[in-house]
Amino acid sequence: MLRLMTFETPEDVARGLRAAGYATDPVLVQIIWLATRMQKPILVEGPPGTGKTYLAQAFAAAAQAPLIRLQCFEGITERQAIGSFDEALQRLFLETQAESIDRNWEKLREQLHSRDFFTQGPLLQAVLQPAAVVLLIDELDKVDQKFEALLLEILSDWQITVPKLGTVKAITVPFVVMTSNQERRLGDPLRRRSLYLRIEHPDVKKEAEILDIRTIDAPLELKAQAVGLAQALRGYNLVKPPSIDEIVQFVRALQLLGRTEIRSEDRDVLLPFLAKTEEDVKRLLLRDGFGSLVATALEYRERALAAMKAGKESFEGVSR
Repeated sequence: MLRLMTFETPEDVARGLRAAGYATDPVLVQIIWLATRMQKPILVEGPPGTGKTYLAQAFAAAAQAPLIRLQCFEGITERQAIGSFDEALQRLFLETQAESIDRNWEKLREQLHSRDFFTQGPLLQAVLQPAAVVLLIDELDKVDQKFEALLLEILSDWQITVPKLGTVKAITVPFVVMTSNQERRLGDPLRRRSLYLRIEHPDVKKEAEILDIRTIDAPLELKAQAVGLAQALRGYNLVKPPSIDEIVQFVRALQLLGRTEIRSEDRDVLLPFLAKTEEDVKRLLLRDGFGSLVATALEYRERALAAMKAGKESFEGVSR
């Protein structure tokens, strides 16, 4: 079996992820590097909006590998994840090839139950690629234990057993990233097969670095103030605190508006980027609600600016 292109050193992983817009730390980089070397899946847990999915996307970009995504949801079935036989195609084959097909039933059944008539789902696609890919199994906590159990064969033996089709062994070993928002506790068998990462909402320093590398052309002062606003919003007891990506989009919106700072008078046009529930909108529309957040954001700005400058120096040191 072939495996995903490996990075020679953890520093190569750090450079690749940063070039793809992902702010790293030494521990995360080493865990990812070890996962590529040891062919281990990674389980990433944390609150919604902390960049778990983006980690897989950034790694795929860094490794120059395709990303195959299995989006989990309540009620997802094995057919949707692995695939199923295309009954319409089987019938069409029988109808159009009736005169020429072998009448031996065993041979015919074997032919009809071959990969030629099987529509591949994301899991099967990932292990049958001619070159290794990144497989993202997103929001795994939304599925039940039965579905979780079917992943164990893949993650242990890099093969998938499908009724009638048989056991399909991987051509390549994908780099697997599984994410969880912890709506349900995932089982221990899956955890034992994985390397575990916990990602929280970033502090001022980390979010400053993230914004700096994902909004390169925005003024530093604007990005620093946006970091402060994000920190203030997450301490404001909102129903849905803003995600990292929402803050990135918020900064880009300010750029399009031609702003170099966050102003209280822009509240109404900026709220759709920051408040995503009726309750949160009402809170931020209270008298002085948004204005006080803007004031708090200014208090964070100097710390964020210092973090951005330190991050640039650190990355330049790694790049040399």
